Amino acid sequence: MRSLVRMFRFVRPHRWQAIGALALLLGMVGADLLIPRLTQRVIDQGIAVGDMRVIATTALAMIGAALVSTLFAIANTVLSVRVGQGFAHDVRSALMRKVQTFSFRNLDRFQTGQLIVRTTSDVAMVEMIVAMSLRILTRAPVWVVGSMALLILTSRQLAWLLVAFVPVIVALVSVFLARARPMFLGVQKQLDRLNTVLQENLAGVRVVKAFAREGHEAQRFDRENEALMQRNIHVMSFFAVLAPSMTLLVNLGVVGAIWLGGRAAIGGTMTVGQVVASVNYLTYALFPMMLIAGMMGPLSAAEASASRILEVLDAEPDVRERPQPQRLSASGSPRGARVVFEDVTFAYDGEPVLRGVSLVAEPGETVAVLGATGSGKSTLIHLIPRFYDVTGGRVTVDGVDVRDLPLADLRRQMGIALQEAVLFTGTVRDNIRFGRPEASEEEVIAAARAAQAHEFILDLPQGYDTVVGERGVNLSGGQRQRIAIARALLVRPRILVLDDSTSAVDIETEIKLQDALDRLMAEDHSATRFVVAQRISTVLLADKIVVLDRGRVAAIGTHDELLRGSPIYQDIYASQLGSGGVNRGA
Repeated sequence: MRSLVRMFRFVRPHRWQAIGALALLLGMVGADLLIPRLTQRVIDQGIAVGDMRVIATTALAMIGAALVSTLFAIANTVLSVRVGQGFAHDVRSALMRKVQTFSFRNLDRFQTGQLIVRTTSDVAMVEMIVAMSLRILTRAPVWVVGSMALLILTSRQLAWLLVAFVPVIVALVSVFLARARPMFLGVQKQLDRLNTVLQENLAGVRVVKAFAREGHEAQRFDRENEALMQRNIHVMSFFAVLAPSMTLLVNLGVVGAIWLGGRAAIGGTMTVGQVVASVNYLTYALFPMMLIAGMMGPLSAAEASASRILEVLDAEPDVRERPQPQRLSASGSPRGARVVFEDVTFAYDGEPVLRGVSLVAEPGETVAVLGATGSGKSTLIHLIPRFYDVTGGRVTVDGVDVRDLPLADLRRQMGIALQEAVLFTGTVRDNIRFGRPEASEEEVIAAARAAQAHEFILDLPQGYDTVVGERGVNLSGGQRQRIAIARALLVRPRILVLDDSTSAVDIETEIKLQDALDRLMAEDHSATRFVVAQRISTVLLADKIVVLDRGRVAAIGTHDELLRGSPIYQDIYASQLGSGGVNRGA
């Protein structure tokens, strides 16, 4: 249970409520353990001698003890629930904050479906055990110890029964516990797979319907669902043996106590009241063990869940800041930044993606990156904001290695629009203001105009106040991309990165967008622009066009220079525009 024990550090902020719950629990157990002793008094000093006063006063005392136990139990439950919910809140927040520190490489390792399960199902499982630990899991051992002590005081002879049964129960529970954890870990991993399939289907439901693959996807989900059901059945079948076995042991203990106690009472060495009290204390001692045994399943599941949560919390981000990062001397300057790639190499899981890339982007230049799918275009520009770190060479901004800069400062210098335009639940205005929440309405509209988004936004039902559906589902791909570009422009970046961000935009709109960007940069500030594109028409007027081929720089130059001297660029140009293609800059 090492993982569960480590998770209890999240209880510390709620320790006073936890201490209060434990104090109430001790009072509740004390009241419960008083009942058998009062029962003995009623029998031996009341019923046996016909003393109604003893019977009445003892009965009232028993009612009082029961009421105290009830009130303490209610208060204990309320505090335990508060601690459990506070614990779950803190763990979910810690997981969210941890994920926010992850680099793209970390996020590649932890799939989205897995992170969702760990933040919801796994946290809920551990939270249940935290709440139960302040109730059953703590109450049971206190009950056992108290019952054993009182059983010894009541009858040493019958206490030996408990000594004989406890090792058997402990051994039985230990065997089940040892085998349970890997079984529950398998259940949670299967739940990961089921959740991944479900998430893919919900996210790609339009593609599924477009290709009439509903049946296939339903079968794929059914396979994972069936596997999860079988794993759960296997676990529950395994634990089905535990509870009846524990019940049998408890019943054998009670029968043994009645038999030995009955003989002692007949022989005159024990009173009837002692026998009844001893049987009760023996039951009180053995029954909590049965409760603990019944909790072995949830405990094992919680241990597996805790280990999965800690796997995320213990993960070290691949991209980390230096202990004493540098500052950009040109930070806040209206000029664009000078970005240099110096013999950059990057490998992903041992597979080289970029090899010896050297490139200089002067302040205010537009650098286009062109190449076939898989040539490393997106990877190259992802190295500038340190979504990934280089495995060789370095990337500098204004002469400073990006690894020496504070991540927040570096990324605040940048505006990024990716091919997959991710929008968030909220209004169109909120999405454009995402990087600069304090931006004025005029600045929002100016950015939208530059991104060629203003006109279609006004046509939406509530204009800029239109609520964007989940992932922008109520907008077209081109509309989402233009809002993402407006969001990037609004932060007034010194480095603007457009990663194939106009792939869903028609040619006419793209030309207007490029013209508007040129005007905006000339009027406002001269940002250094990196444009990754599949369409050659997007990059014709760039100051530099970088042609990548299998992770290497095949050529660098202007459109005219490459058209004269780069066979790869000539092939791309001819395949898209034809040998006699016309372009805006020709």
